[in-house]
Amino acid sequence: MDDSVRKRSVTIAGHRTSFSLEDAFWQELVGIAERRNVTLAELVVEIDSDRDGNLSSALRLYVLRDLQNRLASQTSNQTPGQTQTGPGAAGATDDAPGPEKQA
Repeated sequence: MDDSVRKRSVTIAGHRTSFSLEDAFWQELVGIAERRNVTLAELVVEIDSDRDGNLSSALRLYVLRDLQNRLASQTSNQTPGQTQTGPGAAGATDDAPGPEKQA
């Protein structure tokens, strides 16, 4: 995935505005808009109306919060006794035998 920052433009309240985002954040924003069944411009307008800082930062923070909420929702929806596996799983340990130490 390309980590370069790209300039994007949308129309908010009848005027064009631009912001800079990495492709990963852009793709997540597009996915959020699709899941919510709104246009990308509508989502940006919503985020813009609630922001305190600059638009680029507000968009990144919105994506971060969305991902955190979805992750928390997935974790709370696990059935009792079901454990999360894989890298980054809470309490994950590496039980694979390591190289023997020579004395």
